[in-house]
Amino acid sequence: MKIKRHTKIIELINKYDIDTQEELAEKLIDSGFHVTQATVSRDIRELKLTKVAGNSGKQKYIVLQNKEGNLYEKYVQVLKTGFISMDQAQNILVIKTVSGMAMAVAAALDELHIAGIVGSIAGDDTVMCAIRNCDEVSGVMEKIKKLIMVK
Repeated sequence: MKIKRHTKIIELINKYDIDTQEELAEKLIDSGFHVTQATVSRDIRELKLTKVAGNSGKQKYIVLQNKEGNLYEKYVQVLKTGFISMDQAQNILVIKTVSGMAMAVAAALDELHIAGIVGSIAGDDTVMCAIRNCDEVSGVMEKIKKLIMVK
């Protein structure tokens, strides 16, 4: 049950701007999970969730670390090092990189498992990411912005 709940929490925080434990508990209850605030608090610690500023200016939960903490930081560093800019072309996210870095940036994006990215291909200085649908592109762009802005 815990694994299903954790999976649902990740899904919920990727879909909604959830800024309190109470709001997360409410969404879980609405999804059929019987949880207490203490359970949600423990899940937040176990999943290593943190809060960042959302689009609306209010705080929201995101996952900053995965199980391979050191590798995660290295992938983020590759993304930061190679990234120049990004733009939307319908459900395609086009990322411009430093010359010769596109493959590394694409591999880093794949390993970071950013929700919404179905897959990516790379040339020399351009990465094209297929996003599940047009509505998810801006959310993916925000996640990438947050990753490259994290100090």
